[in-house]
This record gives sequence, structure tokens and C-alpha cells, in this order.
Amino acid sequence: MTTKVNVKGVIIGNDYKEIYDYYDMESTCPNDVLAALPKNNGPIEVVINSGGGHIDAGSEIYSIFKEYKGDVTIKILGIAASAASVIAMSGKRVVIAPTAQMMIHNVSSIAQGDYNKMLHEAGVLKEMNRSIANAYILKTGKSESEILDMMNKETWLSAKSALQGGFVDEIMGVSSENISEFLVASTDPAGVHPYSVIEKYREMKNKQTKKGNPTESLRRNFFSWVREE
Repeated sequence: MTTKVNVKGVIIGNDYKEIYDYYDMESTCPNDVLAALPKNNGPIEVVINSGGGHIDAGSEIYSIFKEYKGDVTIKILGIAASAASVIAMSGKRVVIAPTAQMMIHNVSSIAQGDYNKMLHEAGVLKEMNRSIANAYILKTGKSESEILDMMNKETWLSAKSALQGGFVDEIMGVSSENISEFLVASTDPAGVHPYSVIEKYREMKNKQTKKGNPTESLRRNFFSWVREE
């Protein structure tokens, strides 16, 4: 029996999960994935529809699937972008819907400080790009320079492009000859809340908890803060 494991919504760390769940925002963290894995190492089907999120969480989920002893089939049904595209590379077999899309790009972060801090951060990001590139290299057989160039350009892939590039093994239900090339686009696929928003939630929750259980005003005030950010 094949077990279905969903990787949907924003990819987040375990300690952020409570916040996304409280506001009914779809998300996936490493603990979600671990909890969904069968104990008997039976085959799993990983369904991905995610614009990405936190790369450290994405890397952890990728590693969980790579180390899983049973068969891992990845199915990209909507989008596998950014950190989610890294996770997609973990399957022994990767299939994509003819209407789905992938996106790979450079790692990004927020830094503050003098020029030494900025130069240091730039170096860190470059090394992180090289680390993440390994997932694509192992799957596609492309060189590091090819993958880093694609990441640098923020490359969007249709189902056919993903197949031709070796990022997937099959297009669901059809042969590649019957799939036309088409453009894909998205503005903010991940929808990750800034760290300041997460901290604001925790601050507001602590204040509400001291007065009793968190109330509906926390929800309203939090979303006002998100819009301001």
C-alpha cells in the first residue's frame, strides 16, 4: 500500500508551524513529513504544490526523503518552486502534471550591518547556492556551472522543459511530444512571512495569554500588522 505525503503551502521550520496553523495558512514543516511516513518503510507518493519557503527546512525535508528506505515517488501537481523544487529532486521517480511548473533560483536572506557584514552575507549566500545546487546536479547530471547559471537567472520550467532538462522523469499521462512549450510566471510563490511578522505574532500572543486565552482580536491585529509590513 502506497502512503501519500503532502508537501503543500509554505515550507517552514517546525517552530513556525503553530503560527501558520493558527491562521489556517497551508504549510509544511519537517515534522509534518516525519509524522506522515509509514513505519514499515512502504512506498510513498509525495504530492508537491508549493511555492517554496525556508531553505533550511526544505533541505531537511529533502534529506528525509533521500534517506527514506522505501520507494519515493514525487508528483508535482501545481508548482514546485524555490525550496519546494529542491524537495522535488529527492524522489527515485519524479513526475509532473502537464499543467504544472518548476522554478529554481538563488538563495536569499535579509541582512543588516556595515559593509563587512554585507560582504560576509554575500559570501554565505554564494556558498548556500552551491550547496543547494547539489540537489539539482544529482538529479539532472548537469554541471555545477550550468545549474548555478540557471539559479542566477531564476529559471522557470514548464513540464516539457523540466523533462528535457532532466529535472523530472515523466509527464503525467502524456508523451513529451504532445506537450507544447509555454511560459510560466509568478510574483511571490512562497508567501513566507517576514521574521518581524513572526516575532510580532509571538509578542502579541504572549500579551494575550497573560490576560487569558488568545482572542479574536489577536487574529485581527495580526493581519493588520502583516499588511503594514
